[in-house]
Amino acid sequence: MGIKNKAASLIEEFKAFAFKGNIVDMAIGIIIGAAFGKIVNSFVNDVVMPVVTALIAKCGGQNAGEGIKTLVYTTSEGIAIPYGTFIGEVLNFLIVAFAVFLLMKKFLGFMQNMRKKKAEEEAAAAAAAPAEPPAQEKLLAEIRDLLKNK
Repeated sequence: MGIKNKAASLIEEFKAFAFKGNIVDMAIGIIIGAAFGKIVNSFVNDVVMPVVTALIAKCGGQNAGEGIKTLVYTTSEGIAIPYGTFIGEVLNFLIVAFAVFLLMKKFLGFMQNMRKKKAEEEAAAAAAAPAEPPAQEKLLAEIRDLLKNK
């Protein structure tokens, strides 16, 4: 096989892999997830953090007017630990985790309801129509009836 044939074969395999439904769905999910992450970041930075900062300022926190992400703990040795940024990232995570939890709970609930409805429909259909006996049983019943008549 020549190099051209190998390259063409490799390209064909890649096309078959890349354009499968699952790969395209996954790519769409990643894009939507990235956009959702930006929305959550904006929500935390622009809505939640100012509220938390105001609460800390009312409770007497130092430098709270500058924003919670600027909060820094300085040790006696002069080492700065920026815990405000950590709080912001934890809030980001909690909001994303809660949103994913709600989405999955609703999705799984929807799927469970669909399965239950399908099972109920199948049970109703099975109860409504009596099962037809197999051909072998019909034949045996005919033989039995013929023997009775003799």
